[in-house]
Amino acid sequence: MQTPKAVRQSVRRDIRDDGAVILTSNHALGPVARTTGDWLDAWAARTPDAVFIAERSGPGWREVTYAQARDMVRALAGWLLDQPGQGPVMMISGNSVDHGLLALAAQYVGRANVPVAEQYALIPGAHERLAYAVDKVRPSLIYVDDAARYADALALPQLAGIPVIAGTPAGAPRAVIPMADALRGGAGDVDGAHAQVTPDTVGKILFTSGSTSNPKGVLTTHRMMCVNQTQLADAFPILRAEPPKLLDWLPWNHVFGGSHNFNMMLAHGGALYIDDGKPTDALFPRTLENMQMHTGTLSFNVPMGYARQVTALRADADLRRRFFTGLHFTFYAGASLPQEVWDALGDMAREVTGEVPLMVSSWGMTETAPAVLLTHERVTRSGIVGAPLAGTEVKLIPEDEGRYELRVKGPNIMPGYFEDPDKTKAAFDAEGFLITGDAMRFVNEDEPDRGLRFDGRISEDFKLTSGTWVRVAALRGALLGALDGLAADIVITGHDRAELGVLVFPATSATGDGACADPARMDEIRARLAPLAAAATGSSTRVGRALILTEPPRLEAQEMTAKGNLNTRRVLTRRAGLVARLYDDADPAVIRI
Repeated sequence: MQTPKAVRQSVRRDIRDDGAVILTSNHALGPVARTTGDWLDAWAARTPDAVFIAERSGPGWREVTYAQARDMVRALAGWLLDQPGQGPVMMISGNSVDHGLLALAAQYVGRANVPVAEQYALIPGAHERLAYAVDKVRPSLIYVDDAARYADALALPQLAGIPVIAGTPAGAPRAVIPMADALRGGAGDVDGAHAQVTPDTVGKILFTSGSTSNPKGVLTTHRMMCVNQTQLADAFPILRAEPPKLLDWLPWNHVFGGSHNFNMMLAHGGALYIDDGKPTDALFPRTLENMQMHTGTLSFNVPMGYARQVTALRADADLRRRFFTGLHFTFYAGASLPQEVWDALGDMAREVTGEVPLMVSSWGMTETAPAVLLTHERVTRSGIVGAPLAGTEVKLIPEDEGRYELRVKGPNIMPGYFEDPDKTKAAFDAEGFLITGDAMRFVNEDEPDRGLRFDGRISEDFKLTSGTWVRVAALRGALLGALDGLAADIVITGHDRAELGVLVFPATSATGDGACADPARMDEIRARLAPLAAAATGSSTRVGRALILTEPPRLEAQEMTAKGNLNTRRVLTRRAGLVARLYDDADPAVIRI
């Protein structure tokens, strides 16, 4: 019998006397590994010659098998045990084979690894974020892949006195330890240290994006990571039936790429090919080059990445055939996938294979390791985040008009934030549910098995002067769909005003004194938004004005998170003058709709 790719969602719904709705999965949680190291040991024994992890090396790839990876991880673990400091190991570089091996070596002997966004080290204006993370965690070792590339960061006073290990040590501004030296191993008792690692041992400290305050360090235990992979495999039996393959660029400092995707390959004997491209103008050609050599049985991406892939796939029949042949499912997260991108992926898949693969999404946070809700049945539209995974418990607190505040509980939920008892306490309610700050709606109130759809961040919603609530998530999705190809991103305005407006970060560069007053661009934006305004049902859904911004969002100004998401609150604060201009009808750059 052929193994099904996914099981059917099945949910139990209980409505309490206080009005809260409790959702749980009707599926039992399968067997859970003790530690991430147990995955590595198991696959090194079972499929020693299978590729575990690979990266570009000249015109080809450096491929590391499971047996080779285990030997190197144990050598690095022995070396780590010989070092004088036994604190966390901080990674300030992007994804690489050596990064992955050192992270696993730390976890193998009970040390936490702390991956931070490489932008914090590479962009001088973001160095304060790196300094904050170093001061907070106090690592006993720092890793960089290329000492010369990260020379400015390594010279920061906050890093003084902390040993640095470098894949390529040439050009370092200070003494560093070559990775090759560490790979020779040490005298440390690796087996003894590994035996002391328990499911409650912290394997990672992952920093949140810090959109409203300094980033918080999420304590991520082996239990959290191991349980979550069991939950995902319980929903997708194909993961256990066939070792997956993935070409992936998503950064490991973020829970999506670093815990969800990386661990999925490790847990199931899969092959992770590191894509050193990104969905940006400068780096997407590298992604296309990598896709010509390797595609996966699974595809994970953010909506921006899929939008670029759709354009490339439409233009290249051979790439289209390679991408969709053998593809079990596409998975998006980070934001809602525009419906036109969803439809394009489905249409091209049908053309190549005669059927559409599963197209799914999920809901989770850094604090949840990450998946709690998952779409594991066939759906026909974007925005659905699915049903609770086995072992999790979802509490929905009614707000209004079918909207619920989401709170969650389960073995994949964090124990707390690193050395921050006050924020840890504030993160949980009296029943032990994590307070997420997100809102949900049922896909179908009468059929809870159909799951939930994301309805925005409660904190991002606001009221107009009329007292009418503006639900930002739904409106944002409609606006981005209308401005497809014209807008890279948008920020909705109108708090304590009578009319909604939108600040547009254009898809291509624009010139002006903070705002672009080019008539052709303005007319194009107006033409795209006018049908939405005409169809609006009231002031809370009608956008009456727009402004095209000339300065892109800046990471160093905290307008963007390390994940590439907009920090809306920071944009509105930093660009308060442009918001004022948006509501000045005498300003020549204002687009009235």
